[in-house]
Amino acid sequence: MAERILGKTLATVSLSVALASVTVKSSGCCSIPVCRNTFLSCGFHLSSNIMSTSNGAKENFHNKARTSPYPGSKVQRSLVPNEKVGWFVEWQDYNPVEYTAVSVLAGPRWADPQIRNPAGRTGLVGRGLLGRWGPNHAADPIITRWKRDSSGNKITHPVSGKNILQFVAIKRKDCGEWAIPGGMVDPGEKISATLKREFGEEALNSLQKSGAEKRELEEQLHKLFSQEHLVIYKGYVDDPRNTDNAWMETEAVNYHDETGEVMDNLTLEAGDDAGKVKWVDISDQLQLYASHSQFIKLVAEKRDAHWSEDSETETECRGL
Repeated sequence: MAERILGKTLATVSLSVALASVTVKSSGCCSIPVCRNTFLSCGFHLSSNIMSTSNGAKENFHNKARTSPYPGSKVQRSLVPNEKVGWFVEWQDYNPVEYTAVSVLAGPRWADPQIRNPAGRTGLVGRGLLGRWGPNHAADPIITRWKRDSSGNKITHPVSGKNILQFVAIKRKDCGEWAIPGGMVDPGEKISATLKREFGEEALNSLQKSGAEKRELEEQLHKLFSQEHLVIYKGYVDDPRNTDNAWMETEAVNYHDETGEVMDNLTLEAGDDAGKVKWVDISDQLQLYASHSQFIKLVAEKRDAHWSEDSETETECRGL
């Protein structure tokens, strides 16, 4: 659903794809939203478009980039006055002309190819709900522990004979499906930081904690997320938000609390995008959001835990 890329790399990809559209037409564009999913506001803007000349006068250097007609064509740009050049200036009626030269659309070797979903057609073009053209990167922390009885002994499944593993699941507010408490990687953020941040926000409601509570919570999360872990999956995710031009990619990582002592000190509390949160027994009966059931199945296989009452399925799982 790789270390967090983004920043300049993703901004470059986004610009390339944005220019890969067809024809000359108008496309509505409102003010730039704040961070998370918009590269223009998060890591790809100039702090100022004004520079000083030798005599000290102020001059806007963003001039040639606004000249018409566009080179090699008769295309006229939308007029952008000096005072509205900066992205942080509110301009609700900004309606730029869209243009890509025919020579570029022909696909020469020196031009970026039109970004397409690597898994195939989806029946929808554009970005949908996704903030970036091409891959939109996420991180999914899978926090597990062994299911235990009141005496602290591991509980085994009566059919498979394997220990039952549990993971922390959230119920998403947007679609009502149960899922791994993951989220989008912020610009410049490492995957390890995203995993810990998203788990804290969605499963522990860290955003609503006081300063002292956050410090205590951070200490407990450090114990959990600094231990050895398993990278379960990296790559494309079969997500309902995917389109022909934008799709989800994730890194799913399993952090296992072998004794249960760390998670015993943390109280699950739904927050941010989560409506509910709880420990869920892992089995093939789970119906989870997007590709999350596949990730959970891989965790069960890696931990040699119960997955299915069907012995053939168990064998197939071990052979993955």
